Amino acid sequence: MTGESDPVRADGGSESEVDRIAELAKRRGFFTQTADVYGGVGGFYTYGPHGTALKDSVEESWRDLFITRQGNMEVDAPTILPEAVFEASGHLEIFDDMILECSECGATHRADHLVEDTTDIEEAESLPPEEVAELVAGHDIGCPTCGAALAGEPVGEFNLMFETNIGPGTAAPGYLRPETAQGIFVEFPQLAEYARNQLPFGVGQVGRAYRNEISPRKALVRVREFSQAELEQFYDPETDEPPLSRVADVGLPLYSVEQQRENGDLRELTVREAVDNGVIESEWIAYYLGLSLSWYESIGVDMDRFRYRQHLPGELSHYAADCWDAETEIGGDWVEVTGFADRGSYDLDRHAAHSGESFSVFKQYDDPVTVERPTVDPEMSELGPAFGGAAEAIADALAERARRDPDAFDEEVVTVEANGDSYEVPVEHTGFAIEEVTESGEHVTPHVVEPSFGVGRLVYTVLVHAYREDEVDSESRRYLAVPPAVAPTTVGVFPLMDRDELPDYAREVAGRLREAGLSVTYDETGAIGRRYRRQDEIGTPFCVTIDYDTLEADTVTVRERDSTAQVRVPVGDLADTLRRLRDGDTEFDQL
Repeated sequence: MTGESDPVRADGGSESEVDRIAELAKRRGFFTQTADVYGGVGGFYTYGPHGTALKDSVEESWRDLFITRQGNMEVDAPTILPEAVFEASGHLEIFDDMILECSECGATHRADHLVEDTTDIEEAESLPPEEVAELVAGHDIGCPTCGAALAGEPVGEFNLMFETNIGPGTAAPGYLRPETAQGIFVEFPQLAEYARNQLPFGVGQVGRAYRNEISPRKALVRVREFSQAELEQFYDPETDEPPLSRVADVGLPLYSVEQQRENGDLRELTVREAVDNGVIESEWIAYYLGLSLSWYESIGVDMDRFRYRQHLPGELSHYAADCWDAETEIGGDWVEVTGFADRGSYDLDRHAAHSGESFSVFKQYDDPVTVERPTVDPEMSELGPAFGGAAEAIADALAERARRDPDAFDEEVVTVEANGDSYEVPVEHTGFAIEEVTESGEHVTPHVVEPSFGVGRLVYTVLVHAYREDEVDSESRRYLAVPPAVAPTTVGVFPLMDRDELPDYAREVAGRLREAGLSVTYDETGAIGRRYRRQDEIGTPFCVTIDYDTLEADTVTVRERDSTAQVRVPVGDLADTLRRLRDGDTEFDQL
């Protein structure tokens, strides 16, 4: 027996690491391309038995921290939503990627990815399409499919949403959601009631999302159907602060906009230092960066291959005031696995404007207060003849102008915008006044901070970062050092040999462990060493062997995956021992 070797790493961007995981993933049932018997289809993958178990474990671990332990709510919205939702959210207008078509073979490519793959530019997505087209020409980039030169080909914009119809005949148009978030935002009025209109509160969701990617690639990294775990944290920007003291001393590996522009190294700051120094502007984002860090490590992310990177201004989504990505290194590339976005009040404002409903929360004052409020009471008998059909819209615009800029009514005429036109209204006909009113509270439109986790990318990261090679008893071994808490199977149970009473006893032990809530696989085929290797390769952290001493003394051999060390444990203590090992309540070398 030898000790654990260092993780196998990519060398200078080599794809050997990625190739190994792709081969293992298909052979051992983690994931495979969907409908491969029909040639497959790009961007769609089916999780096999072990991949499903690993994915479920990651999702449950996420729920435990971000829903249960934070006291948040969870919902499950439909994956298809009506067109009006995405008109309001802005996705129909600006949810685009840059597309470039080869005039020779007709193949389409994502233009910014071509630039990133061919040059030293890391974030071409942040550049305008015209500049990307210039880079394609300036670097003589050719078509990956046929090799033809792409210089001079236009770079266009392609909306990533999948369109469908809701109902037969003259059906209403709908779209497969490109993110789970809108299913939360559109239900905010009801969710606020569930939260008793008390800010702050959080709403999470785990589910599928869909993006019609131009160039799916790198296995689970860029796909057309994927799972997200998203949390929308609603808060009053004037009064609500996160419990920053809980994570204030957590050290964050930060790659800010300033560092990227200077081509600098990572900067290690505590959460408190990052906030005090203005590196992270939003305390809520800083809180979730700190909260998430130990969680990534707990599911198996190699923290030497991890960073938090701030979005460059050109990268920011249409809804984001600021955004930091959690990124992991895979095959020489940095891959986003989580986005932490400050969405402000963008989504709630948009849905309020488009639906005509209230997307605010009424906050009760401790004591009523008397305040001065500007009001208008337009003389419609004057506005109607003067402005015709625009009179109602002008009246509404006057009310909004009075609320926002009461000084504008100090002159004889006030100018307002309505229906896309500008109108001058005599102040004497607006009924403008400053009145004293007693208020018991106010309506607040919450701001939102959103940690959005890509589950598939995290699963892929765990597989890549967990891959190891070493030698045991002069034989090469491959194994996945997946943390026991998220491993697809917790324990393999084997009879030493397939004879006498050993198989029956082993099946009985396996049954007891399953009844105790442990994930168990039973295997009696082949030599015991090969059975160990099979479990090592899928990441099973512990194996239990029933041998002839078991029949005499009711003890079994428990083997630990990484060290291959073994210890005898009484059968009566086995389930509790394995549970404590899985949950991290005890270490193997303490047995």
